[in-house]
Amino acid sequence: MSDTDVDTPEQGAFAGAATAAAAFGGANQVPSTRLAIGFSWSECPRWHEGRFYFSDMYHHRILAVAPDGATETIVDLSDRTPVADAVIPEVVPGGFGWLPDGRLIVTSMQERLVLAWDGEQVTEYADLRGVAADAAVNDMVVDADGRAYITQLGFDLFRGADPVPSPLLVVEPDGTARALTDLGGLMCGNGIAITPDGGTLVAVEAYGVTVLAFDRAADGTLSNRRTFATLPAPGDGMCLDAEGAAWIASPAGGVVVRVTEGGAATDLVTFDVTEAIPTSCVLGGEDRRTLYVTAGTEVFDWEKSRRESTGTVWTAPVAVGGGAARP
Repeated sequence: MSDTDVDTPEQGAFAGAATAAAAFGGANQVPSTRLAIGFSWSECPRWHEGRFYFSDMYHHRILAVAPDGATETIVDLSDRTPVADAVIPEVVPGGFGWLPDGRLIVTSMQERLVLAWDGEQVTEYADLRGVAADAAVNDMVVDADGRAYITQLGFDLFRGADPVPSPLLVVEPDGTARALTDLGGLMCGNGIAITPDGGTLVAVEAYGVTVLAFDRAADGTLSNRRTFATLPAPGDGMCLDAEGAAWIASPAGGVVVRVTEGGAATDLVTFDVTEAIPTSCVLGGEDRRTLYVTAGTEVFDWEKSRRESTGTVWTAPVAVGGGAARP
């Protein structure tokens, strides 16, 4: 995607950092440390079996990062030819997780597919084109049974289309996919997570300031849509901790904030958005009490994002671990 392909706002969209940070003035300020640099738009962080992973989106890869900042490419999609009807003809990895059999599955956002990697080869796991909107799919959380819940942008964000709501998608353990239209739409669905007890699914609307919650039954059925929290600036990626509170990255606010259900802010990590626009977060490390934050500086101009490679990963110590929350 070149500069001329982009018809979307510039980074001035992220100018509200000081305002958002002030809105959380009573929250405990948590210091952060840069762990690694050299990526495009860094997103969708995960902690799995003692390792930290994330999507280096416009470099078409999933990376693992060691405690000393060294990186390892886990899945490389740069040689994959996108399907003919891809929304934009690039393979951009989004949210990912692991199935009970050990395979890693990842959304190919612009292809509207879920791909699987078994350690040797990449295959198509689920085709979402018949159930998704005509726009990129987005983040994903995988439950203990291998059921994947997926958010979608719902409109062509990267070409300046008008926002419209779109439903959550689900891929069942047998690989069948459907749209959860009975739950209503989300305005640019983004980060998504499941509480440690498996009883609640939480998702962020990136166009707006609402974080939503849904009751989740043992068979994976979702119901009882409600507001989990309202933010002073739009959110993006997120994770949950052992107490059911949400850590939510706000690119527009330049912060990652911990909020309890109801919207009370308890902890805050702030960033200089000229250096790092926070995109998402996950709890990992010992007892999952390290908050890993992914960040970038250019989301709309994909070539520039690749060329400059100023994407980063940060860490921050927190008091409450992730427990069994997913991701």
